[in-house]
Amino acid sequence: MEKSAIRSATEQLSQLLLIKPEPEDQRINNDHEDAATTAINIVIPVQPFISLCNSLIHVLDKIGPTMAVLRQEIRQNIERLEMAEEWGDLVEILKKEGREGRARTESSCSRAFVWLIRSLDFTLALLEKIASNEAGMNMERAVEESYNQTLKPWHGWISSAAYKIALKLVPDTPTFINIIMEDHHNYHTLLHDIHILIPLLSTFVEQAHSILRLYNLNRIKSK
Repeated sequence: MEKSAIRSATEQLSQLLLIKPEPEDQRINNDHEDAATTAINIVIPVQPFISLCNSLIHVLDKIGPTMAVLRQEIRQNIERLEMAEEWGDLVEILKKEGREGRARTESSCSRAFVWLIRSLDFTLALLEKIASNEAGMNMERAVEESYNQTLKPWHGWISSAAYKIALKLVPDTPTFINIIMEDHHNYHTLLHDIHILIPLLSTFVEQAHSILRLYNLNRIKSK
């Protein structure tokens, strides 16, 4: 039986969090940027990260047409990273684009990485609300609050308007739970898997945000 998107994401995150820089990448030199990168001691291989984002798309698909806008953005950003896959390490790509002065351009891998991490922020916030079942929160409210907390602060009025319309298409909670169940045997198994995923995803996005701050990419906004 094929793994659910949640279980696939858990496996991918477990692998990503175990990867450390090679010894030769930990050398000390006079380049401040390289020294700072060594200090946070993080490597993000392109292909495993892309696999994680593809699992994210499968989770968002369960919400239905509401997430079509976000899904399209994620797909476009994944395709951008796939074009630079030969570099191997996303941190090296950010360093290269920073040196070349194109990290903030619309077509950069750096910008794609920023928005993929923010999409993971949204997913994390939504899963936390589902897991905690805050006051019997309905799905429309859960999705809207997750969006307001994570993506809306970085969206301009065009993107915000598109999401505001999309929120009207969110399925009710029972429908969403039935769709997202996949190979989870019951609701309790689903919650168990979500509770395993949440701390892994939280740790990963925290590390990713430290990289975004390091390369001054954390304030990028859209139209």
